[in-house]
Amino acid sequence: MSNTILTGAQWGDEGKGKIIDFLTDEADIVVRSQGGNNAGHTIVIGGEKYVLHLIPSGILRKSKICVIGNGVVIDPVSLVAEIEGLRKRGVSIGKNLLISDAAHLVLPYHRALDGLREAGKGKNKIGTTGRGIGPAYGDKVARTGLRMCDLVRPEILTKKLAARMRENNALLKSHGVPPLNGRAVLKDCLAAADVLRPYVTNTVVYLHKALQGGKRLLFEGAQGTFLDIDHGTYPFVTSSNTTAGGACTGSGVPPHRVDRVMGVMKAYTTRVGGGPLPTEDAGLSDALHAMGREFGATTGRARRCGWFDAVATHYAAMVNGIDDIAITNLDGLDAISTIRVCTAYKLDGKTLSFPPADPDDLARCKPVYAEFPGWNTPTDHARKFSDLPHRAREYVKKLAELTGAKLSIVSIGPARDQTIRL
Repeated sequence: MSNTILTGAQWGDEGKGKIIDFLTDEADIVVRSQGGNNAGHTIVIGGEKYVLHLIPSGILRKSKICVIGNGVVIDPVSLVAEIEGLRKRGVSIGKNLLISDAAHLVLPYHRALDGLREAGKGKNKIGTTGRGIGPAYGDKVARTGLRMCDLVRPEILTKKLAARMRENNALLKSHGVPPLNGRAVLKDCLAAADVLRPYVTNTVVYLHKALQGGKRLLFEGAQGTFLDIDHGTYPFVTSSNTTAGGACTGSGVPPHRVDRVMGVMKAYTTRVGGGPLPTEDAGLSDALHAMGREFGATTGRARRCGWFDAVATHYAAMVNGIDDIAITNLDGLDAISTIRVCTAYKLDGKTLSFPPADPDDLARCKPVYAEFPGWNTPTDHARKFSDLPHRAREYVKKLAELTGAKLSIVSIGPARDQTIRL
């Protein structure tokens, strides 16, 4: 496998963690390049479930190096908790983890501001995780953020954090929110710094040396294309570039060193939080939730579910430059008699082959559906493509055709061996 970016082609929760884990066997280094601990990547190994938030999924494979790049926003206390939680489960973390010294910090005032802003939106809530990700990226853009290089130098941290605490406590107080205890925040940060300091380095230099040495890089995307700050259903998006371009800016690896972009998509569509979802279907949501499926790995919230939206995935293939696709959760449709796929939108009498930028227009779009007969038999036992029912094979091949990319992987369950490579 050459240098590969793995990106979500829908609204997140496509199963990227599992596919990353599967592909990691052929990579040397796994890189996270954007997002924060609002992401939740679920991996099942030998019946044991792991949910990772900041640490790349490659951490679960021995001899692989994991890099948290400069584009990630890091809650240092949460990262320490994640490291300690993995160690308690027997996962070795040492020289196999590197953290960019340029990555920005998520601090308690970011979480407080996140909750404050979300509460003020009323019925127009975005549906954030409340982890402070948006305000942290806001500070980054405003050039007032603190970074990992600040965290690991106590004197610098003390000075910079005091200034940011004064400013943000004044802001919270103006909205009637009690101020945060600056001493407690500093104490927690210093304790986290003591744990994280050995991992902090210039990861750009490290990655370029690795490339020169012929190492294979795998970029692990978080969230999905339609949560991208530029290309998503704005403002119902996250605060980073979740598309393939974000892997380059968030890691310092130039575009011409990327050989392949793989898009991950479910065999249907899901979304968490507010914002338009053209193919949303209450009956399908109820059926999937009744199976115990489609609850957020980070928040536990029930996901909104709908039919596969080929208009969206075709657009995602354009934006990301997707070469091939992995289709996950095919087994979720095993008991559905008639399966629908959106092939176009209708808006004000016009047929659209791409999503409109205005979220109100997208919300008014009526899907144009093609219908496919279901296979009405379990697929989770399949270990090669020919094991799948004929109708299931035809269905996924059609999804790839409509998306405009080669079909490479089909997943029919959470376990590693429930992954079919074509």
